[in-house]
Amino acid sequence: MNNTILITGGAGFVGSNLALMIKQEYHGSSIIALDNLKRRGSELNVPRLLSAGVDFVHGDIRLPEDLSQVKGFDLLIDCAAEPSVMAGYTDSPNYIINTNLNGTANCLELARKHQADIIFISTSRVYPIKKISRLNFSETDTRIILEENQAVHGVSNQGITEQFPMDGARSLYGASKLASELLIAEYTDLFGINAVINRCGVLAGPWQMGKEDQGFLVLWVARHLFKGDLSYFGYGGTGRQVRDILHVRDLYNLLNIQLNNISHYSSQTFNVGGGQYGSISLVELTELCREITGKRIPVHAVPDERPGDIPWYISDCTKVRSIAPWKPCHSIRDIVQEVSEWISANEKNLRPILT
Repeated sequence: MNNTILITGGAGFVGSNLALMIKQEYHGSSIIALDNLKRRGSELNVPRLLSAGVDFVHGDIRLPEDLSQVKGFDLLIDCAAEPSVMAGYTDSPNYIINTNLNGTANCLELARKHQADIIFISTSRVYPIKKISRLNFSETDTRIILEENQAVHGVSNQGITEQFPMDGARSLYGASKLASELLIAEYTDLFGINAVINRCGVLAGPWQMGKEDQGFLVLWVARHLFKGDLSYFGYGGTGRQVRDILHVRDLYNLLNIQLNNISHYSSQTFNVGGGQYGSISLVELTELCREITGKRIPVHAVPDERPGDIPWYISDCTKVRSIAPWKPCHSIRDIVQEVSEWISANEKNLRPILT
């Protein structure tokens, strides 16, 4: 186990949860959480981090001088990102590129300086939009399903694998994360740094400040509890589009395995998600939220598709599960129930953020 761990994006949903879980399990380790607190709600995590003994540094990965505040560490867990797949479609792409690509370059330089290992939280959105959208699909009453016969490799009824074709556009978000993956591969080869890349599907759990373009499961639960409105965008406005969901603790369980034997997993890229077991459509999620919260809210149909959207994505995690003793343990019902209880217990602070 590494003695000092730097977590960038450390006050965000993923970063703060990982920091707290690592600190709880490894009391003697020094955990440093660095975050610019740009995302609304991240400031609520700072007291949680400090009370658990996690050091907090207010800094921005776009600025090398902010990163220089960290004097030494053994492992970097890079969770810092502009996570919206819609970023850059209607406004300047500067922030997403400067954060997700230039910021990664700054973090890599810092890791090289300290000869630190790296675990990089990437995304399933590195896979091209049109390639996914043109797969052969059919529909049931509640979801889009992948047909058995496909013209491309790297996809099966288990989901999309790491061998899925990578040519084509994937959104600025996906492109910036893929470019970061390529940089990491070069640093690994040139400087002998151990680095693992985890391409995560949709992550969810308590302390996620969900929005329509990122963190939709939490948003869905919050809108039910606070009696707001929701919409099914695109694909006929039916809500049948599908994603796989992974609880943040299941992600931690994998990272815990990786960081304790990082040389075994170094220079590899893994799909990490809920898989078929953790997949759900929006209309199925609506029904689950109604059941757990006991509330019904209007859900509007908006047939027009949004930029960057895809009808279906499920992570095939066969590769990582073949070499690591890991599998997701939380069902989507578990996640929705836990998120519902968290929102209800923190309603005063969360209502202005999640509405």
